[in-house]
Amino acid sequence: MKLILLGPVGSGKGTQAGLISERYKLPHISTGEIFRSNIKSGTELGKLAKSYIDRGELVPEDVTNNLVKNRIAEKDCIYGFILDGYPRNLAQAEFLNTITEIDLALMINLSEEKIIERLSSRRMCNKCNQPTSLAWMIDGKCEKCGGDVYIRDDDKPDVIKNRLTKQAVPQDLINYYREKGVFSSIDATDDVESTYSLVDEELKKVNNND
Repeated sequence: MKLILLGPVGSGKGTQAGLISERYKLPHISTGEIFRSNIKSGTELGKLAKSYIDRGELVPEDVTNNLVKNRIAEKDCIYGFILDGYPRNLAQAEFLNTITEIDLALMINLSEEKIIERLSSRRMCNKCNQPTSLAWMIDGKCEKCGGDVYIRDDDKPDVIKNRLTKQAVPQDLINYYREKGVFSSIDATDDVESTYSLVDEELKKVNNND
C-alpha cells in the first residue's frame, strides 16, 4: 500500500503512522526524517536543504520533492510506504503523481477544542528532555526521571490556534485526492487503539480492492 496521512497538527497522525508501519511493515516517511537523514549522510540534496534550514528559511519545493522522490525509490519502499507531512499542497501532490500512484489519502480529523486540550497538556522535562503530559506526571514532576517540567511556547493555546490556521490541510489538496477516488477520512478518538481500529478499516478496504 502507498499511503498518505493527512490531518491537523495534534491529530495523532504521527502516532497512527507508527502503528501502521509496525503492523503492515511499511516504512513511515516524514519530511523531517528525510531532511535529517540526508543532512546526516551528507548528500548533495541534504547539504542544499541544510543551507536553507541554517538560515531559517523554508526548503524550496523542488528540493523537498526530489528528496521524497529519492526516498520512495529506496528498497524498503518496494511494497509501499506511509507519507506523513507530504504532500502539503496541490503542487506537491501533482509532482508526487508523476512518480507514483497513491492507494489511499487518509485524513485524520480532530476538533480544534480537542487538539488544543491535547497539545496544551504536553510538557517537556528539563532534565531528561523528554515529552510528558499532565496526565502522566507524578506530583508535578516528570514520571520518567522526576525532573521539573515546562510548557513549550508552541504548546500554548494561542500559539496552537495560530498553527492550526496556518497549517490546515488545503481544501484543493483534499479535492485532488477525492477526485482521484482515493480520499477518505475518519474522526480520531481519545483512545489511540480505537482510532487505529478506524484507520485499519480504511486500510482493509484498500487491500480488498487489490
